[in-house]
Amino acid sequence: MISQLEVLQHDALELEKKFASAIKSVHPSFRTSARNLLHYLSLRQHDIRQLQEGLARLGLSSLGRSEGHVLASLQAVHNMLCQLLDCAPTKKPIPVSHAESIELLEKHTSELLGARPPKRSTRIMVTFSTELAQDYELVKRMLLAGMDCARINCAHDDEQVWETMVESIRKAEKETGQSCKILMDLMGPKLRTGPLKPGPALLPIRPIQNELGQLVSPAKVWLAPAGVESEVPTDASLPVDEAWVAQLQQGDKLRFKDTRGRKRSFTVMQRKEKGVIAHLFKTSYIGTGTELTINKKSALERSTKVGELPASVAPIYLRKDDLLILTKDEAPGEPALYDAEGHIVKPARIACTLPEVFRRVKAGQPILFDDGKIAGVIMNVSDDALLVKITEAKESGSRLMHDKGINLPESDLQLNGLSEQDSQHLAFVVKHADIVSLSFVNHPEMIEALHKELKRLKAPPRLGIILKIETKEGFRHLPHLLLTVMKNHPVGVMIARGDLAVECGWQRLAEVQEEILWITEAAHIPVVWATQVLESLAKKGRPSRAEITDAAMSQRADCVMLNKGPYVLRAVELLDDILKRMQEHQHKKTSMLRPLHVSELEMPTSGAD
Repeated sequence: MISQLEVLQHDALELEKKFASAIKSVHPSFRTSARNLLHYLSLRQHDIRQLQEGLARLGLSSLGRSEGHVLASLQAVHNMLCQLLDCAPTKKPIPVSHAESIELLEKHTSELLGARPPKRSTRIMVTFSTELAQDYELVKRMLLAGMDCARINCAHDDEQVWETMVESIRKAEKETGQSCKILMDLMGPKLRTGPLKPGPALLPIRPIQNELGQLVSPAKVWLAPAGVESEVPTDASLPVDEAWVAQLQQGDKLRFKDTRGRKRSFTVMQRKEKGVIAHLFKTSYIGTGTELTINKKSALERSTKVGELPASVAPIYLRKDDLLILTKDEAPGEPALYDAEGHIVKPARIACTLPEVFRRVKAGQPILFDDGKIAGVIMNVSDDALLVKITEAKESGSRLMHDKGINLPESDLQLNGLSEQDSQHLAFVVKHADIVSLSFVNHPEMIEALHKELKRLKAPPRLGIILKIETKEGFRHLPHLLLTVMKNHPVGVMIARGDLAVECGWQRLAEVQEEILWITEAAHIPVVWATQVLESLAKKGRPSRAEITDAAMSQRADCVMLNKGPYVLRAVELLDDILKRMQEHQHKKTSMLRPLHVSELEMPTSGAD
């Protein structure tokens, strides 16, 4: 075992020598961390499972928690074995001790994500929705509930909306006295489906139902003149005549036939200054010109017609063995065309937002759509189109809409530079954000391009960078990505589990997630645990049991991200409580053995003498 440990130490130092120039180029704050990262990567090139078993039998450390202090762990175990054999212990200098590794990670985390919150070490990040730009009170309540970082996604909205969000966050910081870092997420080279051919002006409105189809909550509908917005959140808005809506009172029934000819009705629940809020208890499809009639004789005007509604989008339905044409042109996509006998005359077609990838894909490679809900294989590649055969979809047909993700996990797309749109957004980011997040980063060249652009824009030195690891390529190149991004300070990594699961396969997600946690800890770089944390709670108001367990496991990361949803405040409150409880039991991979109440045994009393 002593011999094996000496080999591990030697190989670790040799890898450090090999990458001496890379270590020299990182930011001074990361020099020690870069050395330890290389030591850990060297350690993980060996299979040491038998060595671990031998060490465990002797009651020594089995090196299973050595990520942050590799040489210190190897040397400590080596010296303990030497004590047993009465041989000379090693006293070589080590780059980082156990205590120093903890201090480095906490220091780098605080510099990126802000000071450690009271009673909790793991930070909470919240993705902002468009609605939050107009809801300052909710922003303030989230900050008080435990939000430490706000994420603004540059793939949505525009600079005017982002600026309103930033102003709300800064105002809430001043009023509450609590700090909140702002992260702005560059879209990166994300492949998405293009626009679809517009359909009829139609608005489907659905009440909330449970799994049995029973009504849980009616749909709330705002009826008001065109252009007048509701002060409170509603599920839908219908433009109607101003004089007609002015006569409506609480309790009025508004009857209509939807576009399918089904008889339906609204019940007016609340009168506002310029409109009313009505409840709808059955799913309805309402179009421009749908006639609404008041169910009372005293009405001055009994009927009106719904005003102009926006055109709907006709989705493409895909089943197994269907064909789909992915095009370079930006023409709106459309469903397949069938003849009278039900045979396909013309396959469905849709555009791709990054047509340059057509040069990098090959026939036989897999392709996935909409977070893996639809899977296919590329049958043919031409200059202006890809022919795809669908291999996985719902039996009844899976819907493919516009702006849905496209994944090509086996294709080397070589998208290494910043897009023109990302460069434009960076000008805003450097003025307003504390952290910039780089999406779909696959190669070090993309990070170098970001560094160059930040230098050109004279970004403040405090601006942090987070790498989003969400592709198979990004995961495969993670060590090189880390050594490149460590030229900046502060930095972090986000495990973007949605696309990562699609790219690597759902069955490998847990394994890949663990490896990212280990490697980032070896580099003393904070990691963000993201995608679908307490998703059901944020969106529907009630978490699943599996989500609670997932949230508890997320405590091993340095920050946890919540996605947007109408119940996001509840999600922040619950996550804050879970993280506080779990840190008493777990720190990274180490179980923290605090006293357990269940261990307090008493002798059972006898039932009879």
